[in-house]
Amino acid sequence: MILLRRLLGDVLRRQRQRQGRTLREVSSSARVSLGYLSEVERGQKEASSELLSAICDALEVRMSQVMREVSDELSLAELAQSAADETVPAPMRPMLNSVSVTSVTGVPEERVTIKAPTEAVDVVAA
Repeated sequence: MILLRRLLGDVLRRQRQRQGRTLREVSSSARVSLGYLSEVERGQKEASSELLSAICDALEVRMSQVMREVSDELSLAELAQSAADETVPAPMRPMLNSVSVTSVTGVPEERVTIKAPTEAVDVVAA
């Protein structure tokens, strides 16, 4: 499953790193806590439009530019996912069900459950 918040976080992190700025500098300029900005960059928190605007202002980058980069990455991720789906024979595709679960460490893991007639097998995606 493609998560928009992860793609957005990756783009924001790259923008910040291109400028050679620290999380502390950007969080102070955007008036958001360092921890929260870190969670947004790691794709663990959804950024509201107000928060995204403040981060973009702090990075001195247009929100439309950030969203364009996110859109481009989303397109690439969708193409990659489509290509991966095509490697699965058509009769097997309805038997695949992607599920996001949280491990005991609290870190989300992607799992694909392949349904067999008598049992289900969990496969952890790397």
